[in-house]
Amino acid sequence: MKNNPLLQTFPNDNPPFHLIEEKHYLPALREAVAQAANEVEAIANNTDQPSFSNTIEELSFSGERLSLVSSIFFNLNHAETNEEMQQIARDVSPLITDFYNDILFNEQLFERINQVWSQRQSLKLTQEQEMLLEKTYKSFARNGSNLPRDQKDKIRAISRELSDLSLKFHDNVLAETNNWYLHLTQEEDLSGLPQSAIDAAREAAHNKKLEGWVITLQAPSFMPFMRYADKRELRQKVYMAYNTRAYKDNSHNNTKIITRIANLRLEKARLLGYDTHAHFVLEETMARDPDKVNKFLGELADASYPVAKKDLEETQMFAQKLGFQDTLQPWDWSYYAEKLRQKKYDFDEELTRPYFQLKKVKEGIFQLTHRLWGLSYKEARDVPVYHDDVEVYRVYDENGCFLSLLYLDFFPREGKSAGAWMTSYREQYRYNGREVRPQVSVVCNLSKPTKKTPSLLTFNEFTTFLHEFGHALHGMLSDVNYPDLSGTNVYRDFVELPSQMLENWAVEKEFLDLFARHYQTGEPIPEEMVEKIIKAKNFHAAYATVRQLSFGLNDMAWHSITQPIEMDVETFETKAMEPVQLFPRIKGTMMSTSFSHIFAGGYAAGYYGYKWAEVLDADAYRAFKEKGIFNRETASSFRKYILEKGGSEPPMALFIKFRGKEPSIDALLERDGLRQEDK
Repeated sequence: MKNNPLLQTFPNDNPPFHLIEEKHYLPALREAVAQAANEVEAIANNTDQPSFSNTIEELSFSGERLSLVSSIFFNLNHAETNEEMQQIARDVSPLITDFYNDILFNEQLFERINQVWSQRQSLKLTQEQEMLLEKTYKSFARNGSNLPRDQKDKIRAISRELSDLSLKFHDNVLAETNNWYLHLTQEEDLSGLPQSAIDAAREAAHNKKLEGWVITLQAPSFMPFMRYADKRELRQKVYMAYNTRAYKDNSHNNTKIITRIANLRLEKARLLGYDTHAHFVLEETMARDPDKVNKFLGELADASYPVAKKDLEETQMFAQKLGFQDTLQPWDWSYYAEKLRQKKYDFDEELTRPYFQLKKVKEGIFQLTHRLWGLSYKEARDVPVYHDDVEVYRVYDENGCFLSLLYLDFFPREGKSAGAWMTSYREQYRYNGREVRPQVSVVCNLSKPTKKTPSLLTFNEFTTFLHEFGHALHGMLSDVNYPDLSGTNVYRDFVELPSQMLENWAVEKEFLDLFARHYQTGEPIPEEMVEKIIKAKNFHAAYATVRQLSFGLNDMAWHSITQPIEMDVETFETKAMEPVQLFPRIKGTMMSTSFSHIFAGGYAAGYYGYKWAEVLDADAYRAFKEKGIFNRETASSFRKYILEKGGSEPPMALFIKFRGKEPSIDALLERDGLRQEDK
């Protein structure tokens, strides 16, 4: 224990990645759990009269070491994992699950919390303290603290199994993504691919010590191939590999895992007094209940599905004019849609790459946040990192005060999960006069540099970076007292507002002129190209909406079951997504078995939140459009009421304080060109 860096005071308060070895995790996590358990027992056994201070606050601040160690371990298990890390996760998961269940089912502790809760009207608490008290009380009451012992034991067993299943699900998806690749040795198989994709494929082959080119299921490889590769049979092969991940007849099959997860979530919800898992989850969201979510998804489907069908018909006719003789299949869509977009708007997203050099994009986003909030960034080469790709910055406010440590991890690798996300190693809070500043990380899978070029992003990758940076701002600018309410610790359908809000600047020429210059010539991105980006932005917006709705409907179906699922999972998924299905179902494909958001992440019964937050951000961004995209007064208001507040006030109240009214779906329909009068 003495020499375990995870149990020592961190040098300069930063995670000592350079000192951590796999052997340190398990003993550190065990010791941190023991320390946290002792802290909680001290609160529960306190003989003083229960108060907000000695019960609610102390509980919020307990387990600091466990929070630090577990955040390091579980973040790296997604960003830089290996078989040993995955085994440690399986070993430690029951320990941590039991620890949190021990807290929830500690009768003395809940009695103290209940006493404070019953006196809440007379305690003269601040708004933030009221939110912490409510969140603490509900976290116990909603999760079984009032149940008889035998039912608590059932919940314990279910929670442990769910934790284990989620880990297995994640490991299987990662293995399926990493294990498959398409090895090409004939140049004609590269027909249609842009040079950037060819160079990346050659690098991938070199990394595998192969001749020729390699296409992988990582997004920077998969997406350009589906969009540009001329050979239809190869597109089909790659599509099928991607859409059968964890659904093949091998040891990584997730079929039984997802049905077991869904059935266990239902069983747990029933034990807790809810009709479905969706009812349980949505009680603590802006939406409140499944009926409202389903109505919301239905309204969007009514607006988008007819337009998406017309888009599909138009693309089919266009493909036929190009000599295509068959019916469009999913592996044809991106290919012909891209050709149609190029024809309609004379716009090829690949031509934007030279203007979105990653280094300049990063500097541009830094400049944007400086313009809006006065933030500045200083690279911190002295801060340890977990991989050579990772960059670290110290972030300061306009007065030069330290705000946050920011880690940036941009490129795909075998130890990293797919996708992009923001996370933190430490939340912002205040304790005993000590200001604890956050340590935030943005993790992506962007186009890697090649021997010929630096990292050049597509416009879509650029907006992905903006999106995750919006989440990072939510964490870095947090200004609350309690870690439980800090940063992104908000309702799931509110958390995407800052991230999707920042995406709006992606098409603003005034912003692009700050950084978008050709990496070779230094020429600014042409006005004509920006106009084409803007015109093309809503191209097939209805199709994109329908795709998101299909995921949301699938999520709601899995978590709205009232009886255990016994039917075939492919049949179940087909039925769930049928209302917005545009293509004929491809037998043998399955998205649920790799749907990490809901089976290995925190979005179960919450995937609708992406579209919900789009309503919020479309309405909120109007405030900037009305007063100027760099307007400091508007930016200051957004920071004050959204970015700084975390979960310290109800989200709708915060939105109204910023916008002056509740959000309207009209702003989103107008932005996406889906209003009835636009059709």
